[in-house]
Formats: sequence, C-alpha cells, structure tokens
Amino acid sequence: MPELPEVETMVRGIRSHVEGRRIRRVRLCPCSRRPILLEPGFEQMAARAEGRKITQVWRRAKRVVLALDSDDAFVIEPRMTGLMLLDDPPSVEHLRIEWQLAGRGAYRSVWFWDRRGLGTIRLLDPQQQDEVLGPGNLGPDALDMTIADWQVICRGSSTPIKVLMLNQKKVAGIGNLYASEILHLSRIHPETRARNISRQKLRQLAENTVAVLELAIRYEGSTLSDGTYRNALNKAGGYQNAHRVYDREGEPCPTCGRSAIVRIVQSQRSTFFCRSCQRKPRGLTR
Repeated sequence: MPELPEVETMVRGIRSHVEGRRIRRVRLCPCSRRPILLEPGFEQMAARAEGRKITQVWRRAKRVVLALDSDDAFVIEPRMTGLMLLDDPPSVEHLRIEWQLAGRGAYRSVWFWDRRGLGTIRLLDPQQQDEVLGPGNLGPDALDMTIADWQVICRGSSTPIKVLMLNQKKVAGIGNLYASEILHLSRIHPETRARNISRQKLRQLAENTVAVLELAIRYEGSTLSDGTYRNALNKAGGYQNAHRVYDREGEPCPTCGRSAIVRIVQSQRSTFFCRSCQRKPRGLTR
C-alpha cells in the first residue's frame, strides 16, 4: 500500500537518526515467510555496506534511498506491506533486514519489515542508480509536477486519466488511493481520456495533486483497515480520517451530499468517485 506520502513519512522518520552514522553490521533476520528480493545476494550486499557511512536519506517516487559514502546506495521499495522502522515492529517474525548503526544516537538499528514479502532491497552502484531511478524508468515526481508537465503526459493520450496517473513512468509516486482522492477534489471523472482534459482542469489536477499529497504527508500517511502501514515508530498514520472517496463505497459524498460514492474497476484496481461531482464525459457508456 505505501504510496508517496507513506514513503516520504518513512524517510522523514528515519533521516535524522541515521544520516551521518556508519553501518556497523547488516543482518539478515531469521524469517520463515516468503523471502524478499535482495540484489546482489546478501553476503555481497553486507560486504559492500558494512563500515560505510550513510550520507543521505531521501525518497524517489515510492522508494527509500540510503546513500553511502562509497557512492553505492540502498534502494528500498516497500511495495504492498513493507515498512522502515526504528523501533517496536508490528511483529518480529516479519522483520527482514537490520542495519546496525555505529556512533551515538537514540536508535541503534533501522529495520525493514515486510508482512507479505513483496518488497525489494537493492544495493546499487551509481550507474545502476541512474538506470533504476532515472527518467528512463520513473517519470517526474508527483510533488514537483507543474501544469506543463501534466500537459506533456496527457497530450494525445487516450488512456483514462486514473490509469495514466498510476503509470510510474509517467508520474512517479501516485498510487491507487491518492489518485482517487486527487481526481475527486479536481472534479474529474476517472475514465476521462487524458487528452480530453481541459487546461483549466489540468491546472486543478496539478494543484490538487500537491495539496492532497502534502496534506497526507502532514498526517503521516494513511493506515487502512488492515492496519499494515505504520510510521518509523510503529504508529498509525492519520490521513485515512480525511479520505473523501477512497474505500467509501455507498457512503454519501462529503462534497455534494447528493450522491453516494461508487466503485468501479480500472486495470484491476478499485476506483472510487462521485457521479455528481465527477461528471461522466460524453461518449462514455458506463
């Protein structure tokens, strides 16, 4: 589930506690569950990282990046259930990797926890970082996109706007939850073809993307009913209480109060919207 706000919250949660500290040891935690992807293999990863200083912690799209003084970097993709933690994991049996830290600090380790085992941890050299994190693989960060950026990705595209927003090569960081929230606030029907969105609506889309994501970051992300997402100190996020449409099928629309929130499926993902606030474009049969 972690999307841009949740991953940004992870980064902010661990940054001040790990930047400038050396990795004393990298430990593979005993776990009988589905193994996560480690590249390269664990032994080579540990040999390259132990003794190195963490110089910077940052986010690229839905990935946490731990840059080292060797110019290598850990690129961690939490995917559905991965978390970066400093303390008190939700369950010990789902701990995957521990970075034990040297030097003085409130926490002696940072951990990667993953209940479903879908996350990935890669230790990449500079060339590999360019390939994995660069524009050939990831589009511009959603928080940085201007109306001009939205015009470029929408121009000539017949893809429904909700589906386009989930394409990480076009827009980096937005996932299913926040796409529904952004489109509702922008009053854009999720099945609207991207090329048919007016400049005025694209301006609203650009502004509301930033507004929704920044507010969600301020609330430290969304913890849904499964309780999986937690911040670095194993505390729930708060933005789920501000959701307007996501996972609220059948509830009255909080914007207009006239229609109930409906759910459709796009590219095998649930989309939530209001038929009154987000009018169906001409030509759509649904």
